[in-house]
Amino acid sequence: MMKVPTPHIAARVGEIAKTVLMPGDPLRAKFIAEKYLKDPVLVNNVRGVQGYTGTWQGKPVTVMASGMGQPSIGIYSYELFMGYDVDAIIRVGSCGSFLPDLHVRDIVIAMGACTNGNFAAQFQMPGTFAPIADFDLVRRAAQLCDMRGVNYRVGNIFSSDMFYNAAGTDMEWAKMGVLGVEMESAALYCNAAWCKKKALCICTVSDSFTNPDERLSAEDREHSFTDMIEIALGLV
Repeated sequence: MMKVPTPHIAARVGEIAKTVLMPGDPLRAKFIAEKYLKDPVLVNNVRGVQGYTGTWQGKPVTVMASGMGQPSIGIYSYELFMGYDVDAIIRVGSCGSFLPDLHVRDIVIAMGACTNGNFAAQFQMPGTFAPIADFDLVRRAAQLCDMRGVNYRVGNIFSSDMFYNAAGTDMEWAKMGVLGVEMESAALYCNAAWCKKKALCICTVSDSFTNPDERLSAEDREHSFTDMIEIALGLV
């Protein structure tokens, strides 16, 4: 009988593809699998974190949710890298824009990830570690955006441990050229570096700090991020 390698993922050995697309929302994982994958099979539903494996243009791919925040994606990405020998995880998520000219449905390719979290402290570095994406994935994602004529930016993103920031300091990161805020990329990039694997975060702008009227609903976030998803699939 094939074993289950990790405590939080129920897939058997061989049921997870070498490349995993990772949205935060389990319902978005289900949507991606059903809309894009051929013959998707549910391989994980522990704690409702849905994961599906199928094929895209003949290539095996898994789509699995990460949940919200760095601790959550830290668990799932580590288990995928180390327990299932996944080569690359591509986060497909949403972010809030810090820039007036970065609008809803535009795409951010996160070359690096700043954070106010303490995830990297576990590695006991004698300073501040700068988590970055895999360059080949960044390069190819930008090329696919150019080919599709998508409005996008490549740069730094801010992975916050707080969705509701009582101090209201998120926009301070914009002073250093940070493009927007989400909650997972820094932990994903740290794990990829530690595990000697590849990672990339591609985010669709879902709301704007400078244009408050620009905001997507939860339903829009679940179903309308097609450019981002198809770009991520193009990297498989």
